[in-house]
Amino acid sequence: MTRQALTQLRQAQQDWAEQTLRPALEKLPANAQLTTLSGMPLQPLYGPLDFSDDDYPDSLGFPGQSPYTRGVQPTMYRGRLWTTRIFSGYGSAEETNRRYKYLLAQGSGGLSVAFDLPTLYGYDADHPMAAGEVGKCGVSIGSLADMEVLFDGIPLDQVSTSMTITSTAAIALAMYIAVAEKQGVAPDKLRGTVQNDILKEYMAQKEWIFPPRPSLRLVRDSIVYCSAHLPNWNPISISGYHIREAGATAVQELAFTLYAGLTYVAEVTETGLSIDDFAPRLSFFFDMHSDFFEEIAKLRAARRIWAREIEQRYHPQNPRSMLLRTHAQTAGVSLSAQQPYNNVARVALQALAAVLGGTQSLHTNALDEALALPTEETARIALRTQQIIAHESGAGQSIDPLGGSYYLETLTDEMEQATYAYFRELDNLQGMVRAIELGYPQREISHAAYQYQQKVESGEELLVGVNTHTDSDVIPMEILEIGAHSERAQIARLRQFRQQRDEDLVKEKLNVLRDVSGTDENVFPQILETVRAYGTVGEISDILRDVWGVYEESKEHF
Repeated sequence: MTRQALTQLRQAQQDWAEQTLRPALEKLPANAQLTTLSGMPLQPLYGPLDFSDDDYPDSLGFPGQSPYTRGVQPTMYRGRLWTTRIFSGYGSAEETNRRYKYLLAQGSGGLSVAFDLPTLYGYDADHPMAAGEVGKCGVSIGSLADMEVLFDGIPLDQVSTSMTITSTAAIALAMYIAVAEKQGVAPDKLRGTVQNDILKEYMAQKEWIFPPRPSLRLVRDSIVYCSAHLPNWNPISISGYHIREAGATAVQELAFTLYAGLTYVAEVTETGLSIDDFAPRLSFFFDMHSDFFEEIAKLRAARRIWAREIEQRYHPQNPRSMLLRTHAQTAGVSLSAQQPYNNVARVALQALAAVLGGTQSLHTNALDEALALPTEETARIALRTQQIIAHESGAGQSIDPLGGSYYLETLTDEMEQATYAYFRELDNLQGMVRAIELGYPQREISHAAYQYQQKVESGEELLVGVNTHTDSDVIPMEILEIGAHSERAQIARLRQFRQQRDEDLVKEKLNVLRDVSGTDENVFPQILETVRAYGTVGEISDILRDVWGVYEESKEHF
C-alpha cells in the first residue's frame, strides 16, 4: 500500500468516526470503558488510523520468515496439523497406562503426563508429606519400575511425550531415557518435551524444592545434556500457562514467560554452548484464556519478541534458533463447577484461538476438570473438540487467516509494547532471579488476580452460569474418584520394590550423586546413573535437598 493510499484511508476512517460513529454512540446508554480481559483499552472499531506507523502492514512479514508474527512454518497447518494432546495421569502407573492406550486409540497425536504432588515435590509415596495425595492429581511415579509400567506397550520411538513436571523434571527425564533404553530405543529417537521451567514455580505455581540458583543449575545441566544426546527432545517448556492460571493478565503472562526464557538462554550460553547448540529445541507453553482476539495476539506478539531478542542478543547462524515454538492449553482457571457443560463451549473457543494464533501443539481441557480428574468420556469429548476444529472448521486451510486484521494487528502491537514495559522493569531489578527474590512478579500476579476476582464478584466481568444466567438445576455427572486403596497399593509396591533391588548399588550411586552435586560438574549424567540403579524420586531429591537446601518464600513479599 502506498503512503498516499494509506493517508487517504486514514482520513476516511477519521471522517467516518466523527460524522457517523460518534453520533451513533452518543445515542446509546452510557457504558463502561471497553477493555480486553487484561484491561487493555479497546476502540469500537479499528482501521488504518490505528496502525502504529506507515509501513506497519509491510513489517508483518510472511509465515516462516522473521519475525515469525504470522507463524513459524511457511505452510503452517497446510503442511502439518498441530499435535493433539490430552493431559492425563491418575492413580497408579497401570491405570494411567490404560488411559494412554485408550487416548491413542481415539486418535490422540501425543501423550501428556500428569504427575501427582508427591512426585512433583520429590517425595516417595510412603513419605509422611505424601499422605493423602498419592495419585490424586496425577500418576504416582516412585522409580524407574513405575515408569516402565507407565509406558508398557507404548513404543517410545513412535509417540511424542510431554511431561508436566519441573522441580524433579531431571529425574523424570532420566527415567524416560532409561525406559527407552530397555525398549531398545536410542536417545536420538525420542521426541517430546519436559516442562523443567523452575522460574515460573517461584512466580506462580509454588512447586519448588531448592533455592532459585541451584534450581537454575539443574535446568541448565539438563539442557546441556539434551543438546548433546537428545537432539529431537525439547529439554524445557518455558511456561506462561501456570503464571496465567495464578491470575496474571495476558500481558504479564507474555512478559514474565519471555523474560524467563531469556534468563535460561543466558544461563546456558555461560557454559560455552553457542545459541545454535540448544535454542532450536527450546519450547514454550501458553494459556489460552477466554478473550478470543487477545489470546491470538499474544501468540503473535510472543513469536515476534522472541525472534527479535534472540537475533539482537546472540546473532544466531541457524534461523531455527529464533523460532518460538509453542504448546498451548485451554484455560483450566476459566472452567466453572457451576453448569459444567458450558465448559465445552469455552474450551472450543479457546482451542480455536490457539489454532488461529499458530500453536504447534494443543491440549484441550475436559468439561469436568473444575470438579475432578477427567473421565474417559469427558477426555474423549476434549479430544474430539480438537479433531472437529482440525477437520470440520476450515481454520487450518488458510495460512494465518487473520493476518492483516486492523484490530488484531493493532492489538498485537499494543501487547508487544506492554511486554517491553515489563522487560524494562525487570532489567531495572537486575534480572528475573533477583526480581523473584524481591517478590516483584509474585506481587504483580497476586494484584491482577485480586482485581479480576473483584470484577467477577461485582458483576463487571460476566461468567455465564456463575454470575449471570444462573439456575439452581444440577445435572448429575460421573466423577472419577481416586480412593485410599490406590495410595495403599502404591506404598505396598514401593516397599516390595525396595526389597528386590540392589541396595548396595543404589547407595553407591547416591553417594556419587552427593559428591557431584557439590561441584560445578553437570549433575544430569549421575541422576541418570542413579535412576538406572532404581534409586527413587524421593531418595534422589533428598540428596539434592541435603546439598542445596530447601527454598522458603519470604512473607515480606506480600
